Amino acid sequence: MEATKKVVGFAGIGVMGKSMAGHILDQGYEVHVYNRTPSKAQELIDRGAIWHESPSSLAQACDVIITMLGYPQDVEQVYTGEEGLIPFAKSGAYLIDMTTSSPLLAKRLADLGKEKGIGVLDAPVSGGDVGAKNAKLSIMVGGEEADYEAVLPLLQIMGSNIVYQGTAGAGQNTKMCNQIAIASNMMGVTEAIVYAEQAGLDPRKVLKSIETGAAGSFSLSNLVPRMLDGDFEPGFYIKHFIKDMGIALESANEMKLQLPGLQLAESLYRKLADAGYEDKGTQALYKLWAEQEK
Repeated sequence: MEATKKVVGFAGIGVMGKSMAGHILDQGYEVHVYNRTPSKAQELIDRGAIWHESPSSLAQACDVIITMLGYPQDVEQVYTGEEGLIPFAKSGAYLIDMTTSSPLLAKRLADLGKEKGIGVLDAPVSGGDVGAKNAKLSIMVGGEEADYEAVLPLLQIMGSNIVYQGTAGAGQNTKMCNQIAIASNMMGVTEAIVYAEQAGLDPRKVLKSIETGAAGSFSLSNLVPRMLDGDFEPGFYIKHFIKDMGIALESANEMKLQLPGLQLAESLYRKLADAGYEDKGTQALYKLWAEQEK
């Protein structure tokens, strides 16, 4: 997929989407953008991206379109609405949804795309704002393998760990595994730091000791320093994490699978959202304990 031959669209210019689209722009692709809030795309427009007023306009102009949206209902609207991508996409185009969304919706969109000769892939990511900025995202892909191979050069611009997981929906199911692991890990990470503080230890020294051992994780190394600095701005929004956990719990229920750790984490994050922190980053879980100490 040579930059001179492909026009790439990007819908969803948020915390991560802006960096992801920027990397593609940096590689010489002609990049077209759409976002519900135009001002969020201004930086990319200033760098040469072309603005569109609707998903349909974006679809008509581009060979490949990447979406990085908020919720499954947003994905459904952008892909299948009256001004949606699928009704207006060129035959032979590729649509890549990198939103964390419903596996069932991913399968349905792939089927709708196939009817129109459009390749639709579900390719959710992990790595947060840091991974997006550094083009080091983990990308998990579901859909037709030939479509995956066709767009792999684009995915490699945004990520460093790209794995084809299987047919449509497989990428989203893999992302659910990722979120399930993070959910319980975030509880453990937060409790460990609160314990260190209550025991009279320097939590930064504790972090130095444990982050390279068996307890090591992305959350421990990257989010604990933010907790300790009082930085709760979003690398990944709490409201989106709650959405992801809800999708995972719904999917697990369909499988008749009990996930008690995930259920507990979801209840704690809902409590945090109810307290007004839904637009903060997932590291704000620390505030549940900080509030108890007041």
